[in-house]
Amino acid sequence: MTARMSVVIPAHDEAAVISRLLEALVADPRAAECEIVVVANGCTDATVRVARTFAPVVRVVEIEAASKIAALEAGDAAATAFPRAYVDADVLVDLPALLALADLLDEADGPLIASPRFEVDTAASSWGVQAHYRIWDLTDYRTRGHIGSGIYALSRAGRERFDSWPDVIADDRFVQQLFAHEERGTLDGHVFTVRGARTLGAHLRRSTRIARGNLELPDDRGLHADEPIGDRMANLIGRVARRPSLWPAFAVYCVTSTIPRMRAHRAIAGEAARDWARDDSSRVSA
Repeated sequence: MTARMSVVIPAHDEAAVISRLLEALVADPRAAECEIVVVANGCTDATVRVARTFAPVVRVVEIEAASKIAALEAGDAAATAFPRAYVDADVLVDLPALLALADLLDEADGPLIASPRFEVDTAASSWGVQAHYRIWDLTDYRTRGHIGSGIYALSRAGRERFDSWPDVIADDRFVQQLFAHEERGTLDGHVFTVRGARTLGAHLRRSTRIARGNLELPDDRGLHADEPIGDRMANLIGRVARRPSLWPAFAVYCVTSTIPRMRAHRAIAGEAARDWARDDSSRVSA
């Protein structure tokens, strides 16, 4: 059977969680409709062994460099089909969501980039982390063409929007900003889930990495930048002001959204070495 889409999964030391994703994909009777490529990059754990247990539906490519960007390049080199989904190894998504992305991107007048709706599982998170996401869910970034943060898929024309992957941390934000709002699609009927950090400290470390990655994005006029932060914050305040029950959470959000940006600016100004600062608290195997 010819694959309807390719699914590229970069994986660096994801042995504890990657089976959750792969089991959900290969268990579906239509799994053969997807070409699934796991790119194990610089792994020192059992990621390769775990991923290979899902052969032949899943193909494993190994590279020495511990680099997501290098893994994306290797995944593109190995994959053969479009549309093409890029899926983080620690997310939870089912095959119907990915095939729905393929259908959407194959439409003649469809979007060039799309993702399922993003949900954060905060069941095991502290109150502070839960408060942050209650407010984050109301932000302009979240409500207006949010793509990625774990999964995004490109049509062939969408992937032709850029050449090689740039050396950035925030590959998902980079890709999103290549497309205007009307070129993006969100599958509201399908979701993918990312586990929130368990502690506020782990959340702040993760958010600092994201903030630094966003600051390092190329200053390119071809990118579709977000509205000024002042306008976005004003919009958010307007939404929260009408709901007094959210005011305590908003106070937390002001702190949890400011501290990572400050830390990221200081790290760049001081030319500190990049630190992946991955949140392992959310990577406890189920």
